[in-house]
Amino acid sequence: MEQELYPSNEGLTFRQMALEDIPDVMVIEHEAFTLPWTEEAFRNELTQNHFARYMIMQYLGQPIGYAGMWTVIDEAHVTNIAVLQAYRGRKWGELLLRELMQTAAQLGMQRMTLEVRVSNDVAQNLYRKLGFKPAGLRKGYYSDNQEDAMIMWADLPERGSAYGSGEGSEAY
Repeated sequence: MEQELYPSNEGLTFRQMALEDIPDVMVIEHEAFTLPWTEEAFRNELTQNHFARYMIMQYLGQPIGYAGMWTVIDEAHVTNIAVLQAYRGRKWGELLLRELMQTAAQLGMQRMTLEVRVSNDVAQNLYRKLGFKPAGLRKGYYSDNQEDAMIMWADLPERGSAYGSGEGSEAY
């Protein structure tokens, strides 16, 4: 019998992000991005932006990833999604995005959009796998190196349709 390279998805849970999660989120944010958001930005998202929905992915109770979106009328705009480096390569980023998409659908969103660096093939491949299609470029979108962002869109399942991990989730 082959030994698994990684643990199963057992112990992996999703929940709504709270203000107390910001220190853990900042660790993930700084590890994942060359242009990390500030603590204040996350605090404002959680307390001031009524369009914002953020979730935490935990492994054995410890935050290891997060994702956020803005929900406006019937469209969800992914603001950020990240997983700690030590937990990448297990397809948990895919589960996190599926959970975000399922949550958006439960909230009545019909489509989802995001921007991704044109050089980020790994992320683009994940997004394509989950139904996102390129829809244009934002020239010079990233201020650290003026890299272009690819705009991608996906249709979401109807509210109440099964989608993603098969796990139930709360509406965020």
